[in-house]
Amino acid sequence: MSGQESLSLRRLRQFQPLNRLTDEQLVVLASRAERRTHGPGQRVVEKGVRDGLDFFLVSGAVELQAPDGRKSVIEADSDKALNPIARLQPRMYDVVAIRPSEFLVVEQDVLNQLLRAAPVTQEDVHSADGPAGDEEHQLLMEFYAELRSNQVKLPSIPDVAWKVRRAVDREDSTAEQVATVVSADPAMAAKLVRACNSPLYRGFSDVRNVQEAVVRLGMRTTRQLVAVFAMREIFKTRQALLQSEMERLWRHSREVAALCWVLADQATRINPEEALLAGLLHDIGVVPVLVQAEYHGALFANEANLQHAIRELRADVGTAVLQNWAFPDAFVDAVRHAEDWHYDSGDTEPGLVDLVILAQMHAMIGSGQNGDLPPFDQVPAYRRLGELELSASRSLQILTEARAKVDEVQQLLSIR
Repeated sequence: MSGQESLSLRRLRQFQPLNRLTDEQLVVLASRAERRTHGPGQRVVEKGVRDGLDFFLVSGAVELQAPDGRKSVIEADSDKALNPIARLQPRMYDVVAIRPSEFLVVEQDVLNQLLRAAPVTQEDVHSADGPAGDEEHQLLMEFYAELRSNQVKLPSIPDVAWKVRRAVDREDSTAEQVATVVSADPAMAAKLVRACNSPLYRGFSDVRNVQEAVVRLGMRTTRQLVAVFAMREIFKTRQALLQSEMERLWRHSREVAALCWVLADQATRINPEEALLAGLLHDIGVVPVLVQAEYHGALFANEANLQHAIRELRADVGTAVLQNWAFPDAFVDAVRHAEDWHYDSGDTEPGLVDLVILAQMHAMIGSGQNGDLPPFDQVPAYRRLGELELSASRSLQILTEARAKVDEVQQLLSIR
């Protein structure tokens, strides 16, 4: 280890998932690892980089700096330091030493190879210790390894949605040209026409073809609705047990999307269809986790492990999905902070992230899951809409009066 005193096997076993390796494997790992030191203020990891390395914090302390300005500190020997630091790649954070710090640096390929060869015990498979058990760490490490090597774990944006987006974004595009792109997918064409004739968008007469639908809806709404309809194909898995989880996720996403539409329409100047899409996408990071879980049936026999993995991964993976799809920052922020009730963007006007946070809170209240929610007046997103005279009672009044509109949006999202 670069001429420095080797870490003891006992010290190595304090890190996860190194505690799954045998003594012999730990010796091999130590012989191929590197020890690095960083002084205060020195950057350890750079956001956006793919370096193929795992950094285990042996001593000192580091600060993780997110693109949106959020910061968090990890101290050596704390619970947060049990796992590799900021392991998702490309890196989601800048990591800076705030005290003299030492790291054990391991090539991810080497670690993953050793983990695959590590013995699996009955305790590994059947442990009921909950989300802190070794099985979850094995899943997370394998998930990150496959994500890093681009093994088709991030879903692709449906082809028709991508083509329509490109067509609409061209300044010289006409309704006829956009309609031609949509019509190349007959199922999507039928959905768009049915949507245009739904109570939400119906005019004095029904539209008869895709071009008439594009003209009535407008380019921007057409683009958003095509993306909305295309998302349904993403929420699928081959395992019956996991598909029920996926269906529950889809129902929750539809409910949040419908509430986003209504809040945007009633209380902001945000385009309702953009709000609808943001709500539908807010949990997109859960989809790759469920797809990945197909290959780890024994690991997810414990429901607590699955739910903990979802909570651990949804924001970072969702962010990676939307960045991979080249979505605007406003959508990415809505995914990253969808469950951060105390997130404050600092903007004077409400944004998509505020609508998603409030829609989530209302959805949870409506389903009796509000036990851990903070009071509305302590939520920055709520206070931001409060500038538009949205008080607690007014908020509930809007949603009660708009129940029919929520139902109409839900029907729109159910179009097949």
